[in-house]
Amino acid sequence: MKTKAYKNCQSCGMPISKDPEKGATNLDGTKSNLYCSYCYQNGEFTFKGTMKEMQIFCKQKMREDGFSKFIAWLFTRGIPRLQRWKK
Repeated sequence: MKTKAYKNCQSCGMPISKDPEKGATNLDGTKSNLYCSYCYQNGEFTFKGTMKEMQIFCKQKMREDGFSKFIAWLFTRGIPRLQRWKK
């Protein structure tokens, strides 16, 4: 059974197309179709914090990359609905 390929990382929300690695790696070295390489490497999450901390971290990164506060807020408000954070 083939798993769904997502257009956005299911941990941070970044478009997979913007990921220089075009996706994360699983423990066995295969590509993950759920996460970007910034969030997930070799079968492990690189960010160990909470969902709220992920939102703050992503907002800060977006601000560093020149996004406005509003755009950073807008893009990160969907994080709670991503696969990693669903309860």
